[in-house]
Amino acid sequence: MVQFEEIKIELNALYKKINSLSDALCIDTLKAKLSVLETATCEPDFWDSKNESQKTLDMISSIKSKVSKYENLKLRYDDLCIMVDMANEEEDISLVDELKQQIREISEDLEEQTLSTLLTGEYDSENAILNFHSGAGGTEAQDWVEMLCRMYMRWGEKHKFKVKMLDFLDGEEAGLKSASIIVEGENAYGFLKGEMGVHRLVRISPFDSSGRRHTSFASIEVIPEISDEIEVEIAPEDIKMDVFRASGAGGQHVNKTSSAVRLTHVPTGIIVACQNERSQHQNREMAMKMLKSKLLEIKEREHLDRIEDIKGVQKEIAWGSQIRSYVFMPYTMAKDHRTGTEIGNVQSVMDGNIDEFINSYLKDSVKQ
Repeated sequence: MVQFEEIKIELNALYKKINSLSDALCIDTLKAKLSVLETATCEPDFWDSKNESQKTLDMISSIKSKVSKYENLKLRYDDLCIMVDMANEEEDISLVDELKQQIREISEDLEEQTLSTLLTGEYDSENAILNFHSGAGGTEAQDWVEMLCRMYMRWGEKHKFKVKMLDFLDGEEAGLKSASIIVEGENAYGFLKGEMGVHRLVRISPFDSSGRRHTSFASIEVIPEISDEIEVEIAPEDIKMDVFRASGAGGQHVNKTSSAVRLTHVPTGIIVACQNERSQHQNREMAMKMLKSKLLEIKEREHLDRIEDIKGVQKEIAWGSQIRSYVFMPYTMAKDHRTGTEIGNVQSVMDGNIDEFINSYLKDSVKQ
């Protein structure tokens, strides 16, 4: 039947792409490496060096994840081929829509796994820390920060990442003046690193009684969470620590203790804070990770040899140089100004459907 012939053509195209993905991932090599690493964990001296053993376990987990994702994709493809053959033999056209839906889902999974092969940067596999700051626009801009924060949290949840709020500062009337979240999972930083920059909102403000159109800005900073194995030397005397009471929900513990921590790196003026953990010690530990990540990212971006070479406030929010615009009025559209990618359903974008932007940026980055 014609419908099934068209489906088979699509399946043949998918087959070639799945084989290309296998080559790009070096699946056979990964399986061989996994076998060697798992054998090493059985050695009597495996736990003699805690750091080395943990590195091995992390590597095993990463390889298993890649192999499992690919094999699951291949299994779904094989099962779909069998379903198509059976439906074709029985001339059951009622299954056509379901089969096409499965092809779309496999194609999306295939594209995501293919994009992950482009993430070869040193820190691409790490967790991502996103820092949000409101800019021009007052209450409207603070509401925009909260909207963006929700957008990335929804994106993370859709991709099975663990997303956690680290710190936030409430706006005067609504929204958030600033916020920090961490997205935990393999390649989180690699996927999100292109989201750094200024984001512009155009809409009829719900805070304007005259119903006028407003333009607001917010900046997003994306840094990798640096693992403990990476040494970043920061002189103790260069850090000023302040403690304060957490501002969000948290019960009696939050209300009665000053568990939130704010760290200031005196030479640069860089400030990080964390209030989400239960104890002051945990908040300080997370804040130190954030500070180390930020300083290392700046050091490498500026091609400096030492952390001590970083001077002054490093990042000024440059309004007018936005990477993306989100327009709700007079038309609806989200547009990335670097890749030219446009999405007409801006509400869907705000619900976390930003893969098209992320994928376009990664593909463009490879071409450059």
